[in-house]
Amino acid sequence: MNDYSADVRLAREGSTEAFSRLYETVYEGLYHIALYSLRNPHDAADTVSDTVLDAFCSIKKLRSPEKFRSWIMSILAAKIKRKQRSYFEPTDELNENTDLTESFSYESVELREAVNKLDTESRLLLSMSVLGGYSSDEISEVCGIKAGTVRSKLTRIKQKLRLELTPEL
Repeated sequence: MNDYSADVRLAREGSTEAFSRLYETVYEGLYHIALYSLRNPHDAADTVSDTVLDAFCSIKKLRSPEKFRSWIMSILAAKIKRKQRSYFEPTDELNENTDLTESFSYESVELREAVNKLDTESRLLLSMSVLGGYSSDEISEVCGIKAGTVRSKLTRIKQKLRLELTPEL
């Protein structure tokens, strides 16, 4: 767990360098979660940009510096939900040519298809847990649901994926 106290204090005082250091610790996770929730690289990048701008403008409101990571994730989650509500047509799906990132890739086409079948909340919870490395308590705080509910939902999501991916005998 990072100690964000010094950089949050400096960022509150207006240091763009300190905010930049804070952003460097979370940018990859923010993008991964946005991408797998929205399934569109341009929308993911825009959503992360909006999140960072809001965070930069409201860093003074962050009361507990140690909660920087979950605080900025809360902003991202709200932006993702707003973006998802704005869709009038189905989004462009990821395909084999989509550059997700060098550090993460699906193991198989079947896994990608199974994840794409999940509802938006399930994709968000799974991406926060698997890609972002967030604990159920952190996800609970960000999404506004009980930690036990997060754990139950993640268990059901993973079970659903296992059933989807397990060949019938």
